[in-house]
Amino acid sequence: MTPNVGSIDRILRLVVGLLIAGLGYTMLAGVWALAAVGIGAVMALTALVGFCPAYTILGINTCRRRLPGA
Repeated sequence: MTPNVGSIDRILRLVVGLLIAGLGYTMLAGVWALAAVGIGAVMALTALVGFCPAYTILGINTCRRRLPGA
């Protein structure tokens, strides 16, 4: 897996993912809580791994290109 999530994107995904998961865990109930926790967990996981399968499908890459030898 080649990383396709840049550093700013990763930070935003982690913060928003944790907020959504926390909201689902503490303030929502039923199906909405499960959905919020699931979405937040996926966002946080893609932030930690640095790879987003949806970005691959859509052809998006927010990761900076690294020059050889740099």
